[in-house]
Amino acid sequence: MAARPRVGVTGNGRRWAPSWWCSALALRLAGATPERISVRHPPSGKALDGLVIGGGNDIAPEHYQGDIDAKVKLDPARDELEIQWINHAIDARIPLLGICRGAQLINVVLGGNLHQDIRPLRKHTYNRPGLLPTKQVKVAQDSVLAQLCGKLQLRVNSLHHQAIRDTGEGLEVVGRDLDQITQAVEHINGQPIIGVQWHPEYLFYLPSQFALFRWLVSRMR
Repeated sequence: MAARPRVGVTGNGRRWAPSWWCSALALRLAGATPERISVRHPPSGKALDGLVIGGGNDIAPEHYQGDIDAKVKLDPARDELEIQWINHAIDARIPLLGICRGAQLINVVLGGNLHQDIRPLRKHTYNRPGLLPTKQVKVAQDSVLAQLCGKLQLRVNSLHHQAIRDTGEGLEVVGRDLDQITQAVEHINGQPIIGVQWHPEYLFYLPSQFALFRWLVSRMR
């Protein structure tokens, strides 16, 4: 029997980490072996075939020329750890899925920046955090994301107050909410990279969301 591909999943280092457990289950169902990576969970040293950059605290504003005096919850050690892994994945052309903060950090690594607080921008969409798929996202028709999900309109959850503003090199916006705030990006130059602003690990019971994990596994060598 062929070995199952191995996927690194970054996130916070807390013992109780629902995002890790849900991502791990989704990846196992998609045919991969997940490996947790955080500042408290060093990598095993085994080769990784794919990488999920998970959600969590805000990214330190100095990484994208943001307001360094803004009151935000930061994790500088995690920033540095994940920046290293993103650069490794890009250099090695390892399939990369960014979730919420993870999508934002991939964008920052590629030279993009962020809206530091989207709440004043909200006109048509509530910014209430929630795990249920209550927010609408419109997906670009010719995008990989549309092909994967099989839909041009998605219902997603929302746990963020920051978002991608200007995209980094090679990234294209392929999903927006009703306020035209970026909700999904993908790479246009052949790199296997998708970033979504929502949390598909909490929605993997929906075929359109589980498709993201299946995509990651399918793109592994």
